[in-house]
Amino acid sequence: MSHPEVSRLEHLGPELACRPAAPALRGQVLGYRGFRFGPRSQRRRLMVPDGVVKIMLGFGASLRIVDALRPTRAASVASLASGVRTTAVVGEHCGLLHGVTVMLTPLAAYRVFAVPMAEWAELDLDPEDLAGRELQQLTEQLADRPDWESRFALLDRVLTHRLQKGPRCAPEVAWAWDEVHRTGGRIRVDALAAGTGWSRRQLERRFRQQIGPTPKALAQVLRLQEALRHRETGLPWALAAAQAGYHDQPHFDRTFKNMVGCTPSQFRAERTTGAHTGPLDFLPNQITSVLIPE
Repeated sequence: MSHPEVSRLEHLGPELACRPAAPALRGQVLGYRGFRFGPRSQRRRLMVPDGVVKIMLGFGASLRIVDALRPTRAASVASLASGVRTTAVVGEHCGLLHGVTVMLTPLAAYRVFAVPMAEWAELDLDPEDLAGRELQQLTEQLADRPDWESRFALLDRVLTHRLQKGPRCAPEVAWAWDEVHRTGGRIRVDALAAGTGWSRRQLERRFRQQIGPTPKALAQVLRLQEALRHRETGLPWALAAAQAGYHDQPHFDRTFKNMVGCTPSQFRAERTTGAHTGPLDFLPNQITSVLIPE
């Protein structure tokens, strides 16, 4: 049976993007991204914090993941599960890189994997560490499918099943998650706690369990994303930072470097070099990555 969303499949050079078709996944699973990069000189991609959980299921060569702030921290994996990060990483590969990436909200990832999100926030793991043999079997099944349409349909079925049988998220956590997003990260944690009826300590504990970072840390990620989006529209950094709620330019510069590992101007220079081919970002309305030279 044809995948209902195949007509909306976006061809992005060596990548394809698709939204899930299953109604139960909408708003939970944010998208699929199929990719096939042939043998070539080393490709390095700086991935900034964006508040999204990414599961890369690889069919080919390994990807090397390097912490952008602590380069001695590195790992090579064929598949990758990345929880919500508050600092950037660099992905490096040469040779064939083939597979699919699933983008989920943290609340959906909590239900799909039934593992406390705090246990893998800031980490890049092999998906088998979260779901064991079942994820290995899914990767093998995806690799054996003849086309992207059937791969995305298989993901729809598997993820719908796992969401339905996974643990339910606390309504208070879901409300706090929505409020942090609604305000662009400009809401005090005390106000969130009051809205849930919990103490601040209880909110932070339950939020970390089902989201990964603390509410304050997630807010910092969302403010960074807002500043990046404003800069992408042409605003100078000072105005982009002010629109996102930063006190002043030096405050923004320090925060940016502590989260991304380079200055805002260095990041922007790489975004605008024109040396890249294909899209830079995983999802619409987010600034998530840039290709960087060796």
